[in-house]
Amino acid sequence: MSISVREQCRLLGFQRSSIYYEPQPETQDNLRIMRLLDEEHMRHPASGSRQLVDFLEDQGVDANRKRVQRLMRKMGIEGISPKRRTTLAAAGHHVYPYLLRDIKIERPNQVWCSDFTYVPMATGFMYLVAVMDWYSRHVLSWRLSNSMDADFCVEALDEALEGGSPEIMNTDQGSQFTGREFTNRLKDRGVAISMDGKGRAIDNVMIERLWRTVKYEDIYLKEYTDGTDLQKGLKSYFYHYTSIRKHTSLDRQTPAEVYRSGRIKRDVPSI
Repeated sequence: MSISVREQCRLLGFQRSSIYYEPQPETQDNLRIMRLLDEEHMRHPASGSRQLVDFLEDQGVDANRKRVQRLMRKMGIEGISPKRRTTLAAAGHHVYPYLLRDIKIERPNQVWCSDFTYVPMATGFMYLVAVMDWYSRHVLSWRLSNSMDADFCVEALDEALEGGSPEIMNTDQGSQFTGREFTNRLKDRGVAISMDGKGRAIDNVMIERLWRTVKYEDIYLKEYTDGTDLQKGLKSYFYHYTSIRKHTSLDRQTPAEVYRSGRIKRDVPSI
């Protein structure tokens, strides 16, 4: 009888996302293209596959639209321009309405947000998920994985919930967040579930800003060699981001200070 990797990790007391198995590798040429696509997506998130093909051509890279679309799917990115909904949620998954419109977020644990992003490395790539308190920008937990399954997102949520729970949790509509395993943990805590409108980046703007910051200040500069190296580097970076670095938007306080004290000296504007 075969035992799943997840069950093996549970029996051995390991976290699933800490097991860096070797996935089927992409070619070095595709990894180079994915790195370029990721940087351009950070700069211009509304760009779709047609615009990205044009961008690559300007960089001297010959890649047709079909190839670009495949790599975008693998990276978990898409242009954020509004579009008609042409697909249904996965079986057993439920998409929840967006609850943050016109709400003034004015205290820690009022709203948490979560998302995952593609992380390029020197010889491969991984995915990074984080759970963040919206008001304080405090990163409550994060995990790495080399696949886009739901396990590492659930693990990050479990760690964040060990310290408390929010009134509202906001995510996108990805299957990692609409599945029962993720949503039931929130419902068991009485947390209201909010999900971004399709094609609206501003709906989860705080964690989108986090991705731009961590990529431009750390990931793109370091070019980590493997998952272990990346894990160590991000651990150091997130500690500095939350507990050492004073943020102008938080009136020169750290996210950890604001999260603990419960206030910023000046109000955060409504969204």
